Amino acid sequence: MLPRGAFAEARPFDLRWRRHAAMLGGVWAALLALFHRDTADLATIYWTNTTFGHCLFIAPVIGWLVWQRRAGLAEVAPQGWWPGLSIVAAGGFVWLLGDAAGVALLRHVGLVAMLQGGAVSVLGPNVARALLFPLAYMGFLVPFGDVFEAPLQDLTVAMIMPLLHLSGVPASVDGVLITTSNGYFEVAEACSGAKFLIAMIAYGVLVANVCFVSWRRRAVFMVVALVVPVIANGLRAYGTIYAAWWTSVETATGLDHIVYGWVFFGLVMAAVLAIGWRWFDRDPDAAWFDPAKLQAVPRARVDAPVASLLVLAVASLFLGWSSAIAARAGTLPADVRLPEVPGWTRTALGSDAPWVPNYPGADRFAMARYVDARGRTVDVAVALYASQQEGKELVGYGIGAIRPNDRWVRIEDLPPVDGGAALRMTGPGDVERTTVTWYRVGGVVTASEERVKLETLKARLLGGDQRAAAVLVSGVKGEGDAGATVREFLRAAGQDLIASSSQ
Repeated sequence: MLPRGAFAEARPFDLRWRRHAAMLGGVWAALLALFHRDTADLATIYWTNTTFGHCLFIAPVIGWLVWQRRAGLAEVAPQGWWPGLSIVAAGGFVWLLGDAAGVALLRHVGLVAMLQGGAVSVLGPNVARALLFPLAYMGFLVPFGDVFEAPLQDLTVAMIMPLLHLSGVPASVDGVLITTSNGYFEVAEACSGAKFLIAMIAYGVLVANVCFVSWRRRAVFMVVALVVPVIANGLRAYGTIYAAWWTSVETATGLDHIVYGWVFFGLVMAAVLAIGWRWFDRDPDAAWFDPAKLQAVPRARVDAPVASLLVLAVASLFLGWSSAIAARAGTLPADVRLPEVPGWTRTALGSDAPWVPNYPGADRFAMARYVDARGRTVDVAVALYASQQEGKELVGYGIGAIRPNDRWVRIEDLPPVDGGAALRMTGPGDVERTTVTWYRVGGVVTASEERVKLETLKARLLGGDQRAAAVLVSGVKGEGDAGATVREFLRAAGQDLIASSSQ
């Protein structure tokens, strides 16, 4: 039996926890409201982008992790702690960098870091140590991993081709397009296996913490969790093409769409768990932490309400800085000026233009077709921005020569042409294009998306010229070599094309 008065002694402590938990909930709600654009952006990504659908499960998993630690937490006193504001400030600065450069990833990282910093500030260092893994696991609320798609596409193709040849299926490959005797297949971004690899990283980290104690075993398990889905996806893609060769493209792709989903991911998860099961070394009844080691009275204490207000004040400073930056947008001409090019005649595209690049946030957009005496055509597109901000980025996913779910498909990247990023792509009717892209931010011309982000960041933070532009030149194969046509057009246009069109 509990001693007399035990419940009476526990009640003040229980009320203290409830008070701090309520304060933290209020701080988190206020942060999400202050940064409502990023909150809405994250929710949209979670709900609509299948690559990051697993993020919907991260918050419930974090809740479960905290619940597992509830007995130990009851013995640790929460205490407001102002040094936790340094995490909020760091997160706010990362958010500001992302806002200034137009990098959604940095904005999302910054917002999550501010939420983590809010927890440390309101609950104190002892509770933060007790909840170290759940707080760290909040990092998986950030949708990341798009950069894996292109390398995984190439890796999947590299896995498929030897298997097809070993199976006696005649096949050829051009970039990410695989052609067999009864059809051709695109190893698209959605087929690269990136979404399963990203989800498996989150799953693997969770299992490594919950089921293992040894860091060596955790590391080995993570390697397995990364390798197995990549191999499984390659086998799935190979099986689809092999089945299409024996039956029909329609039958094989229909089966693939049934298999390729969370059913497939569930099987991969089960396989990874089965592989690691034998080496689990954590006692299911073992405590997650020792409350006796978390009883020290922290220095730099502050009342929870004060800590809560300070968290919101620090976060608001970066919102104000962002508003000041946005007020310095540049001015643009009323119309885009496309130059006259010697030896080439400008003609209208018409409403049936087969290719139109995607710059949905541009303040000005123009496109024209140039024809030479030999009948060769080149399309030129120019997008102008007074400044960049959320929804008005010059570079990013789905922005540029190929839009999301486009009828145009990337085949491969080509060597740079006159300093521009060159891309070979194919479209309906087996039409092939070579497209070259340049970007201009302030006075800097580049083909690098990373340089665009850096120059945008410098211009916005340091008060430089925020105007930006994209210039694309595209030639069609069939009217001669597309790359040669583009290069001849650029020689005739000279530097006037990029300089005048992007101002």
